[in-house]
Amino acid sequence: MTNTAPLPTEQGGRPRTAIVTGSDSGIGRAIAVALGGGGVDVGITWHRDEEGANATAAQVREAGARAEVRQLDLGDLPTAAAAIDELAEALGGVDVLVNCAGTGTGQRVMDMDFDTWRHVLSVDLDGAFLCAQRAARHMIDAGGGGRIVNITSVHEHAPKVGAAPYCAAKAGMGMLTKVLALELAEHGITVNSVAPGEISTPMTGQTDVNPRDQERPGVPLGRTGHAEEVAAVVAFLTTPAAGYVTGSSYVVDGGMLLMGPQGASGLGDNSWRKI
Repeated sequence: MTNTAPLPTEQGGRPRTAIVTGSDSGIGRAIAVALGGGGVDVGITWHRDEEGANATAAQVREAGARAEVRQLDLGDLPTAAAAIDELAEALGGVDVLVNCAGTGTGQRVMDMDFDTWRHVLSVDLDGAFLCAQRAARHMIDAGGGGRIVNITSVHEHAPKVGAAPYCAAKAGMGMLTKVLALELAEHGITVNSVAPGEISTPMTGQTDVNPRDQERPGVPLGRTGHAEEVAAVVAFLTTPAAGYVTGSSYVVDGGMLLMGPQGASGLGDNSWRKI
């Protein structure tokens, strides 16, 4: 089928509306604020931290954009995905979806029960699938193209001891990104993933710390990342400048993934086998 969707420049430039799941703190909050600062109205979702979501909304409004807030519990699927429809209606459409909500675990496979495995897969992968499907339907019906950005992890590409379901989900999310990129291209919708390394956020137990004070000898840039550094890449992918970019994974990890052979040769003991 020939792509008849208008080019981004034909739509008047930048997107008008975005939904960012898991935007009550951390990377999701930074993305929501970055998009709001670019004049995009933002739909914000939260699971347990309603206060955090409202704080994100306040920052988006301070940046001059509109914000809508809804609860989204990806442990309650498929019902919970209706929040995407609610936000799209409240915002007057959705031009951008950022799948940022997720969870993880720190447990070896041999110690893990099936419910734990399934919960992480459901939240991180099933949730992304359903949210993308819902948002894409709105984009297709509107006929103006769109952007979907999936926040994966370096573990889209590399494994980690104690994180089997998280790694499996993020790798699956990476391949889902590529399939969606193929299937949605005819509608002018691009789909990409952004794969952060260690970012100083509440999820990594680093609330309100300066990444430049977090020494990481095993990372070429020597530090952790800032949520705003991830948000900047996501923001670029939503702009007309990225209109010919789809099906790609953008790693934001300070060079961590480059350290395979180099890092392995520098290990002096078996501590890496521990969680």
